[in-house]
Amino acid sequence: MADHALAIDVGTQSVRAILFDPQGNLVAMGRVPIEPYVAPQPGWAEQDPEVWWNAIGEACRRLWASAGEGGAGGAGGAPPDPSSVGGVALTTQRVTLVVADEDGVPVRPAIVWLDQRRTEGLPPIGGLWGLSFRLAGVRDTVARFQADAEANWIERNEPAVWKRIRRYGVLSSWLTARLTGDWVDSTASQVGYLPFDFKRGEWVGRLDWKWLVAPFERAWLPRLVPPTGRLGELTAGAAAHLGVAVGTPLIAAAGDKQCEALGAGAVQPDVAALSFGTTATIGTTHRRYVEAIPLVPPYPAAIPGAWFVELQIMRGFWMVEWFKREFGATEVSRAAALDIPPEGLFEELLTASPPGAMGLVLQPYWMPGVRYPGPEAKGALLGFGDIHGRAHVYRAILEGLAYALREGAERTVRRSKVPIRELRISGGGSQSRAAVQLFADVFGLPASRSQTHEAAGLGAAIDVLLGLGVHADPVDAVAAMVRVTDRFEPDPAANRTYEDLYRSVYLPMYDRLKPLYREIRRITGYPPD
Repeated sequence: MADHALAIDVGTQSVRAILFDPQGNLVAMGRVPIEPYVAPQPGWAEQDPEVWWNAIGEACRRLWASAGEGGAGGAGGAPPDPSSVGGVALTTQRVTLVVADEDGVPVRPAIVWLDQRRTEGLPPIGGLWGLSFRLAGVRDTVARFQADAEANWIERNEPAVWKRIRRYGVLSSWLTARLTGDWVDSTASQVGYLPFDFKRGEWVGRLDWKWLVAPFERAWLPRLVPPTGRLGELTAGAAAHLGVAVGTPLIAAAGDKQCEALGAGAVQPDVAALSFGTTATIGTTHRRYVEAIPLVPPYPAAIPGAWFVELQIMRGFWMVEWFKREFGATEVSRAAALDIPPEGLFEELLTASPPGAMGLVLQPYWMPGVRYPGPEAKGALLGFGDIHGRAHVYRAILEGLAYALREGAERTVRRSKVPIRELRISGGGSQSRAAVQLFADVFGLPASRSQTHEAAGLGAAIDVLLGLGVHADPVDAVAAMVRVTDRFEPDPAANRTYEDLYRSVYLPMYDRLKPLYREIRRITGYPPD
């Protein structure tokens, strides 16, 4: 029976093709590492969209060639059956932009979400909209939205390219067109500098201020379908590329972080989803529209009629990669000799440093935000003494991320009036038991992991099976497909230490350092003003 879901997860560092059954079991997986981006100039991040398309095909080939549960390199068994696939869903990295001609052929490399180019000197929005922004105190936020909008940069710096654009959309839009032949996408994938109405789940009306931000053309934007709806059917070429039957339905899912929350079972507002990914995020699913920060909208959730209130630390668990590159030569060398991932040895670093890292406190803003924490933000590491070593720095990184995400959670709770009672952890970093325990201790809340750390793929699979009618509603689907396998209770002694450091040191840090961050930006020009 064709009741399995094929989830295509296009991340920043790899592409996965994952087969799930209706009970949420990961039947098999194919994974292809990719180069996240190329940088023609400092601060730029671009990629040929064909890299992702080709990786999808290769990931599917590895999936169908794998043997047994867990995919390639798994426990062995019969190869998965492509005829079992009842539907496909796509979940991708967010805010990566692809512009194409009328035939869907990209007219320039994609601009990846890590790109930091900006368009300076744009005239501010005037008229009644400009007056309202000034009165609301958000004029600088809108100006940054203008400067960050890729459309302004392309129109000003690549006018010949701009004239050729007939399709303007995020990565999921372009990939969906490759799969179905239609210019269509999920409402829950529209995250970025686009004229999208997050409250209504559609493109904004013709009088909305977002049309004034950049010279968008309505005809360039894709048709939108809510999560679990049908985007179309796989063309013959796409079906061959994926190795499944022609006409297999493509079901609308969501961006990777929203799918992670669904795959972690965080579908109620009192359960927070923490993503230990390149960008570290915390989010809660609500059935009403809630802005944790004014003018920063919640994203559409991976289920219809809901919003995902999310706060992000842009360089999140990328900082673990940064630590590994800059300070982890010992673990990398030992891991190579033992033929294991070096991250597994970082557990030893956590145990070598006590909770609180002997007073070393990190502010994890290696990449600034728009409104949270602010465009002038920089990273800081406070409290060094002669006793501190690599283990303390590593623990301080994870503790700093936990403090920042807790602060974000508290912003959401203040706005939503719904307290958080449990954490659900997903993403690559969730494989570290010590890291999950650390977050439980910092938040003072139980933290859980589900049966697979491939939560984004599982969330996309849940959308597939909802769209096919295999499960009746999201609550039933989560009950059937998501199982908590590990639960970490906070340690009271560690929580007391973290509570004091969080309240007495971490929370005051940003306001006290903010004037210095601004002076650094004024003197050095980084981050750009």
